[in-house]
Amino acid sequence: MKVLVFNCGSSSLKYRLIEMPGEVELAGGEAQRVGPKTAEPARILHRVGGQAEIVTVDMGDHAAAFGEVMKLLNADARLRPEALGHRMVHGGTLFCDHAVVDQGVMGRLKKVADLAPLHNPPAINLLDASASLYPELPQTIVFDTAYHSTIPDYAYTYPIPKSLTAEMGLRKYGFHGTSHRYVAEEAAKFLGKPLERLNAVSCHLGSGGASLCAIVGGRSVDNTMGFSPLQGLMMSTRCGDVDAAVILHLLALADGDADAVERMLNKRSGVLGMSGVSADIRDVLARADEPGQDRRLRDTAQAYTWRIRKYLGSYLAVVGQADAVIFTDTIGETVPAVRWAVCADMEMFGLRIDAEANRGATSLPADVAEEDSAVRILAILTNEELAIARQTYAMVLNAA
Repeated sequence: MKVLVFNCGSSSLKYRLIEMPGEVELAGGEAQRVGPKTAEPARILHRVGGQAEIVTVDMGDHAAAFGEVMKLLNADARLRPEALGHRMVHGGTLFCDHAVVDQGVMGRLKKVADLAPLHNPPAINLLDASASLYPELPQTIVFDTAYHSTIPDYAYTYPIPKSLTAEMGLRKYGFHGTSHRYVAEEAAKFLGKPLERLNAVSCHLGSGGASLCAIVGGRSVDNTMGFSPLQGLMMSTRCGDVDAAVILHLLALADGDADAVERMLNKRSGVLGMSGVSADIRDVLARADEPGQDRRLRDTAQAYTWRIRKYLGSYLAVVGQADAVIFTDTIGETVPAVRWAVCADMEMFGLRIDAEANRGATSLPADVAEEDSAVRILAILTNEELAIARQTYAMVLNAA
């Protein structure tokens, strides 16, 4: 079965065509600058095998982008999909699991559109367009929040009046679930044990967003993100955990302009806000120890790794006897300095990181722990598109 996976961003559309169950990528790419016209033209970066091309084409919305992508794929009979799998960021309380799309599912999706205003609406519009143009193709939705539906109520409940949490759905949902589940499955394979026996802490450290997930018996029991992806770790432009009183003070200074405060916390804080130089922690780490550098860069690097280290310690306590700590996504996979800063001197938790193995971990998956470490320290490549293809393949087969 050829599964076409879509990952819908606010102004982009990533796609991969994967032959299942062999998990062979046949084609892939990204539609960029979708929406209003920008200084550079809208384009599709399209690749098939080892060949790549850039197609310049107007794409006013994600439906138009979908149509152009399908034109490229349908030009070759070998690349015509047999099922579509869509990533959806937020399923709220209405979607505790992934779903095969039908009219009832589409109706419920409209009710969770505003939970992720930058990502859910364009993804829903894409679903409408694909169902209209290709009604014969089965479609599925894979939710980032679904993996965290196993978080217990005492962990997802915010200690505010119960009437508000019940009426407004104010609770921890957790995010990056597709990635956390995928690397947990890969870690279990690497360690040679069933997923349902895996206890681990997964560290999804992206160049943008980041979160940790506590995993017990292969299931998520906590995630550092909460009602939104703003909670938890310090990220590229997001602040992460902040005293609620700080938010109230900022609202007062902004004369109650909640949108202005939200933009500050989501887009001008984190690594960018602290350093004043870059939103990418790699840039900060590269310059932090240069002679004569502003102390802000060292403080930013220390604050970034401190948050990860603090949560790692607390999540290891939650997990109990951990099998592994997993590092994944851009920073977790490619920046040994971050893995070292987080795991060094953590012997009290059973972690002993090997400096040489950590520096040399270029071929992943890799175990960067000392041989006598009680807990393995793994660097694993995440692959959300493949995870979505796996889920889609399973759901379409079960629905047949």
